[in-house]
Amino acid sequence: MTTIGMIARRALCALAVLGLAALAQARSFDEIKKDGTIRIATEGQFSPFNYFQGSKLTGFEIDLADAVVAKMGLKTDWKALSFDALLAGLRQDRWDLVIASHGITEERSKAVTFADPHYCSGGMVVAKDPAIRTAKDLAGKVVAVQTGTTYLDNVKQVAGVKEVKNFPGDNDARSALMTGRVDAWVTDRFVALNSLAANPSGGMKIGDFLFVERIAAAVTKGNTSLVGEWNKALAAVMTDGTYQKLSTKWFNEDIRCK
Repeated sequence: MTTIGMIARRALCALAVLGLAALAQARSFDEIKKDGTIRIATEGQFSPFNYFQGSKLTGFEIDLADAVVAKMGLKTDWKALSFDALLAGLRQDRWDLVIASHGITEERSKAVTFADPHYCSGGMVVAKDPAIRTAKDLAGKVVAVQTGTTYLDNVKQVAGVKEVKNFPGDNDARSALMTGRVDAWVTDRFVALNSLAANPSGGMKIGDFLFVERIAAAVTKGNTSLVGEWNKALAAVMTDGTYQKLSTKWFNEDIRCK
């Protein structure tokens, strides 16, 4: 076969694959309602939002999602896997929705459809050296972040950072700080507060916000029927006292976006 023929054949194969991908459809809300169960994916390594206590999946986002799903008249089938595989799985129709503290970004919004925010937070600088508090203080420093997060994207934009070390899990990034392999760790505000509360003698100190973001669940791009029902149920949970009760349980404050 000629080189041109091979290229043409590969092009046709690629078009065929794209055609099959285009035919693949995420489950609509009506299809999910008929089944009675919604498949939700999370990370399970992001305390206090989603993590395992022994073999039990727990956390603020787990409790909140279960409450929202109950409002929708459904049951939840939970999946837990690495953070950087979660949104990709939506495009493969492996689950219906992801809730794992994803910040809403322009880039992510090109690939998935975000629900309304269920809390607001941001990336904070955490270090053992009290002199490292701000973005400016990260100049010349080695900084730990989790792979696939907005923390990684934002730290890369800070001028003068010596090196950004990314880790598969946020716990790994924290451990790198604790063992002196990095100078600072950038993570979610509430994760940082939880880490300090769990290990008050660890010497970690919280600095300033590096950035602020809105956090939301995500569905397959264009799945308006599902995201619409999720948003209605989320709004109901936020007005009937359930949200405030859960937020107070996990954080002693109401963390919804003001």
